[in-house]
This record gives sequence, structure tokens and C-alpha cells, in this order.
Amino acid sequence: MIRCWQAIVLSLCLPVCGVGQEAAKFEWKPPHTGAGAFTDKLGMLEREREEYANGLAAYASNRVAAAKASVASLGEARRLVALALHLSPRNRKALVLNFQLSRGVLPEAVPGDYRPEVLAGLLFTRGQVLKQQGGSENQLAARVFTELAAEIDPKNDDAVYASELLRLDQGLVDWKELTDVPATAAPAETP
Repeated sequence: MIRCWQAIVLSLCLPVCGVGQEAAKFEWKPPHTGAGAFTDKLGMLEREREEYANGLAAYASNRVAAAKASVASLGEARRLVALALHLSPRNRKALVLNFQLSRGVLPEAVPGDYRPEVLAGLLFTRGQVLKQQGGSENQLAARVFTELAAEIDPKNDDAVYASELLRLDQGLVDWKELTDVPATAAPAETP
């Protein structure tokens, strides 16, 4: 009889104590990309933009999964998802990750096409090419790619050096230009 009462009391206390309940959900602030920072003036082909967006979204997903949605991993993911959506607004991996995170769903680790060191190397190299091409969109993408390359692989001396030079000369990238783009009014129709 005592065991029966202990079981009843225990079953009533567990939900109150939080044992056995679903893990607490995290807070995700989806990026607002507006119309997009990059047009067809960006010196990248559509297919290339899609591949970079896939790599960035997969890396972000893996970082959030590995860190169990820590605040730092969610902040990093927000920047990466925003960049992926600026590169390719309909990118499947970025849209799915954004949706999952907005619903409090912890993404599963996904096999990425590139190891982080390889992704960082690709971003750095592509950033250097964009920088040489000139133009405001190419310069922005070059700065973003270079800064990300240094963050993703701090052992890549070339990327870190280039990123530090940019930081000294121009300051850090203002990620709000990519993550918090105000919605623009729809263009007025002409008769």
C-alpha cells in the first residue's frame, strides 16, 4: 500500500518538477532580408550562389545542433541564414533551417558538402576574387566572406590577416545590413 502511494505521489511530482517534460524551447529571431542585398550585379553565377548558400546553411545547422541551440550558436546561425538567403532567396536548406528554428525545433546534424576548414577556404578565396571585381555588392560580399572565413577557421592565417586588415581599415561588418533589412514599400504602379 505504501509503495502504491509513493508511486502516485512521484507521478504527481514529476511534471511539477519538470522531469520528463520536453526540453525548453529556445528563442529564434528570424533574419529580415528585405528585397535582398545582392542583385544580378554580384559577380557570382546563380548556381554558385546556391552552392554557397547550401554550404552556409548546412554549417549553421550543424553548429546549432552541436551547441544544443546555445545563444551564441543561434546568433551565428542568424547571420549565416541571412547571408544564405541574400545569396539565394529560395535556398531550400536555409528556408528549412529558418522554419525549424522559428518553431523551436533543434535541427539534426546534416552532412555538409564541406568541412568547416574547406568552407572557410572557399569563402576566403571567393571573397578575394569579388574584391578584385569591384562594385559595391562585390565589395560587401568580399568583406562578409573574408570575415566569416576567419571566424570559421581561425587557423587560416591568410583569412585572419585579411579580415584583421579590413577590420582596422573599415571596421567590422555591420551584420544588421544583412540580418535586419527594413521591408521596403511596394513600388507604385504606373498607369
